[in-house]
Amino acid sequence: MPPPLRLDRDGPLAIVTFDTPPLNLFDHAMVDALRAAITEVATSDARALLVRAEGRAVSAGVDVNIFASLTPDTAATLWRDWLEMIPALEALKMPTVFAAHWLCLTAAFEVSLACDLLLAAESARFGLVEIVVGLTPSMGGPQRLAERAGPARARELVYTGDLFDAGTLERWNVVNRVLPDDGFADAARDFALRLAHGPTRAHAATKAIVREQVEVGTGAADEVTPEISGALFATDDLKNAVASFLRDGPGKAAYAGR
Repeated sequence: MPPPLRLDRDGPLAIVTFDTPPLNLFDHAMVDALRAAITEVATSDARALLVRAEGRAVSAGVDVNIFASLTPDTAATLWRDWLEMIPALEALKMPTVFAAHWLCLTAAFEVSLACDLLLAAESARFGLVEIVVGLTPSMGGPQRLAERAGPARARELVYTGDLFDAGTLERWNVVNRVLPDDGFADAARDFALRLAHGPTRAHAATKAIVREQVEVGTGAADEVTPEISGALFATDDLKNAVASFLRDGPGKAAYAGR
């Protein structure tokens, strides 16, 4: 049986592609493969990550067959295991981008919320539809929706189980950018490549400062900013960029993520 996802490279960009169309359902194999891919990316020289999907849909969600034999104890174990990879994805020291087209449900939507930026095609639809089986989203979706859109919107998405279009979720600060359907895959890759060719160490510093603000508050982020930013002056990226700026003017530096 072929693997449920692929991990490829386009220069400095790592690309994870869900590849069990037409539905790209999440099951143990998919989660194990995604966890392994995140670990591999974390230890590689990749400078950005793009998560995307093959086929018509990003994912129709979790394979419900998994739920049939679960007990409260085994379900808690399953969610603990699956949820582990979400903070691991968030902790990657590089920009992470999720590209969503057509349909992105439950687990895949929750994975998208763990990425730094969420790009959506105009026709994309998103949903946390676990209410159809009497469940609440359990891979970090509600709390990360609350982080982006506020608690009331998070409850609305989960309580209704409705599908929400990309434009609506862009207005709610869940989706970062809505792109045309035509050429979406290439546009998402180009966007992620642009980040991959940027100052990776500075991007990692930005992630750390923003995370401190989200988890602790603005005052705490102010406290850690001087040391996090100061450390960048030891990087080749900053040294070369400053020298390039003084020699050639702005926008001429080539970054290497060092």
